[in-house]
Formats: sequence, C-alpha cells, structure tokens
Amino acid sequence: MKTFILIGLICLVFQNGNSQKIMGYKDENAIKQLEWEKQFDAQLSAKDQDTWMQFLTSHPHHVGSPQDKLNAEYMNELFKKWGFQSELASYDVLFPSPKLRILELLGTKPFKAKLEEPFLKEDRTSGQKAEQLPSYNAYSADGDVTAELVFVNRGVPADYDMLERMGIDVRGKIVIAKYGGSWRGIKPKVAAEHGAIGCLIYSDPEDDGYVRGDVYPKGAFRPNNGVQRGSVMDMPVAPGDPLTPGIGATKVAKRLNIKDAPTIMKIPVLPISYEDALPLIQSLGGEVVPEAWKGGLPVTYHTGPSTDKIHLKLEFNWDIKTLYNVIAKLPGSELPDEWLIRGNHHDGWVNGAADPISGMVAELSEAKAIGELVKQGFKLKRTLVYCAWDGEEPGLLGSTEWSEDNQEELRKKSSILCKYGRKLKRVFGSRRITYP
Repeated sequence: MKTFILIGLICLVFQNGNSQKIMGYKDENAIKQLEWEKQFDAQLSAKDQDTWMQFLTSHPHHVGSPQDKLNAEYMNELFKKWGFQSELASYDVLFPSPKLRILELLGTKPFKAKLEEPFLKEDRTSGQKAEQLPSYNAYSADGDVTAELVFVNRGVPADYDMLERMGIDVRGKIVIAKYGGSWRGIKPKVAAEHGAIGCLIYSDPEDDGYVRGDVYPKGAFRPNNGVQRGSVMDMPVAPGDPLTPGIGATKVAKRLNIKDAPTIMKIPVLPISYEDALPLIQSLGGEVVPEAWKGGLPVTYHTGPSTDKIHLKLEFNWDIKTLYNVIAKLPGSELPDEWLIRGNHHDGWVNGAADPISGMVAELSEAKAIGELVKQGFKLKRTLVYCAWDGEEPGLLGSTEWSEDNQEELRKKSSILCKYGRKLKRVFGSRRITYP
C-alpha cells in the first residue's frame, strides 16, 4: 500500500518505422494508449472552461467569504457528475482581515495615503468593494508606529549589508522596500531582524508599471494605484494555520494563543501602490542610492532617513474562518491504495481570474475528460485524486491542514515517490503526460 504525489506519469514517445513506441508500454498496448489520449484531447473544451471561470470569478472568493464556499460546492458537484467520489474537507483556520489601515507622512509636507484602488469602467468586478478585501498583507502584526523612513531596496539581507557599509542603521525606523527580489514575507522578517519597527512594500513602476509598458486597462502592467496583496506569514518556518502547527485545524484541535504563534510577523507590514509610495520616497534624505537600487519613479532615490516622520497604524480582525477543500477520487482498478494526486487552489484575494482560476479550470477540464474516459471503459490502474485547495493565498492553508490531518496515512504510503523520482527526472520535460 503506497501513495505518491505527482503531476502525472511522464512518457517518451519514439518513432519506429511506421509505428510508435511509448516508454513504459508494450507494443501491443501502445496503439490503444495513443487512441485513449486522442479521445482525452477531444474531451477538452474551451467553452467548458469559460463557463466555469465565469462562475468561479463572479465574486471575490477569499477564505471565509460566501463565494469561497459556493465555489467549493460548485466544483464538488461537478466532480460527482463526472463520476468521482468527491467531498468537502473543511478546516477552521486563523484568517486576519483589516480593521484599520492608516499611513501618513507627517511634518512640513503632510500626506495621507489613499490605500484604495478605484473603480474602472473596463472592469465591472472592480466595483464590488463591499465584497472585496482591501489591500493588505495577511499575518502582519497589529501596530501603531511613528518613525523616520529608510529605503532598503528589495529588503533582502544583501541590501542591509550595503546600508551598513553606507553607515545607515534601520533600528527604530520604518523601512520601505520594493516588491521583487524575494518572497514578500522575507522583507518584513529581515527588517525586524535589523531592528525596524514597521515595513512598507510597494510595486515600483520599473518592475511592474509604466516603465515596462502600457498599464491596465490599456496594457497588462500595474496602474499607479494598483496594489499587490499577499501574505507575509513566516512560511519558511512552517506553512499552514499559525495556531495549529503540525496538526490539522479541525474544530477540536488544540490551538496556540495568537501571541505565541511563531509564523505571524512581528512588525506591522502594509503593501502600497507606487502612487502612495511617491510622496514617501520624495521625503527621503541622505545619500543617493546605488545605481542598481534606482526605480522608475520620477524622483531621485535616496536612502533616507526621511526628513519627516511616517505614521503607520494597522489593526486586524483575528478571526477563525472555515475553509473548504474539494477532494475528488477515482479508484484504481489494480492498485487502489496507490494515489496520483493533482491539485490547484481555488481561493483568491479578490476575483482571481488569473490566479488561481485559470489553473483551476484547466484541472477541472482534465478531470472531466478522464472521468468520461473511465465511463467509456478506460481502466485506471491507480487511484486518481483531484484536489481544489482553499486558503492557499494566506499561507498554503488548505493543502497543509489536509496533509497534517491525514499525515499518518500519507507517511505510510509515500515511499513510491522516492522509488520513481530519478526515472521521472530523466523523462520530465517530455510533451506527453499519461496516466497508468
């Protein structure tokens, strides 16, 4: 009884005269396998994917939202319709949402950040303000801090080494960092390690804005008031629900106190637009930054500290919310206790058409096609498991909690991954993906 978690079995196809050979298949089975694959391809439907995407992105669907649950129920019924044994696996997780966000520049040229994305007539979903989460970084600490501002480039360790060589200390300061160069959660973590008391993160137009090309809605790049939401959970320490490390976040799970949760950030963190960042960067004094640190805003970039102080105040609702994974199985005919697991998440910070629903509808299309093949007589040797994870955006919540909740079973059945790992590495990259 073994289980392995893979994207699929990768096979190589060779030409041999007028016939084709598939690695892992006897000659007499190769022709039939290729015929099954043609039928699989024929089942894939762009119209289906468009229909599913229209429903799944019709409203914001973050953890705990009404549409989040509706989406899970919708997909669960689809899987059942296609012949899968499907169910919802729910967990109760800590999911903070903003209660108060204030960012202001004090002193001689006062400025209060908008912290708001406007309605765009080209995007009807931008008007769903009552349902949308405002821009924020999940698992930031609450905080009310006032201090000078220092520019730290990407906010990675090498940048602090450079600041130290320049004689600049961030202790007791608020830092502002550009997105990029690392995962966002590294930026406030490293800032706190160097003594900073707050962290701002913004998208510089050189990386994602007018420097790169036309901005939305004319082009694909970020407009001046667009903000990248995201989690700053300390996931290198541990992903998943911060209050139930190592165990599934069931209703009866023993939970840590929030103050004792190791993966919640220790300082307040806020993402902002480059429109809101501009006055703050203009306030910076000190030396001109190194050439590699300069961005695309129409100002000279200085390291700081700022001539005037910054006030940052954040308060969060630290609520327990229910998330909903969809777990759908097609039992194998010969080796039912060996599992192939496919997964994509379905939650988003707002409507999530690009991330994650573009991937989710592809997974659904694949599942529907395979379900149809099974109805026509195709035999799955091993059990195929499709998962639609919830809570990925805040910190891999749904997949982690399900894995922790089922860890004993998975631990007993996971050795095939090691057995097949090298072989799969040799053939990975082949265009053909088949299922045993």
